[in-house]
Amino acid sequence: MSAPPGQEAPERVFGFVLSDVARLMRKRFEQQARAEGLELTRAQWSVLARLARREGLRQTELAAILEVEPITLARQLDRLEAAGMVERRLDPSDRRARLLFLKPAAHPLLDQIRAVGLTIREEALAGLSPAERETFLALLVRVKGNLSDRLAADCAETVELAVHG
Repeated sequence: MSAPPGQEAPERVFGFVLSDVARLMRKRFEQQARAEGLELTRAQWSVLARLARREGLRQTELAAILEVEPITLARQLDRLEAAGMVERRLDPSDRRARLLFLKPAAHPLLDQIRAVGLTIREEALAGLSPAERETFLALLVRVKGNLSDRLAADCAETVELAVHG
């Protein structure tokens, strides 16, 4: 089916394609994780994976990174803490805040998560040469940087307007 004159077909529009690729990768990850007996929800493995990159985050910081409400994250952390995967510690600089750390029991699961991720990444990039893979990733990183820079600039402008009218 062709698109109307002057419009691209959705399967050729950058945003649609990028969104579809991310959705399909998540679905394949979940499917493969279940097949390998990983008994975590997507939300739980997201929490563990983010914490593995930056232990010692405050709950509010992790909620912002994951783009979830703090109460939603608190429930996930309750389950992970009960399973012996995550530990909440008092923040020495703010006794109201909690810092998040992985417990040793989380590391074997993280190894499984990484292995599943590698499998899915290889599936997604099948047929691309090593040079094409590098170029593709470099371009995506550049696109991400463009959007991050614009978002930061817009946030700074908003703060400036709020402060100085």
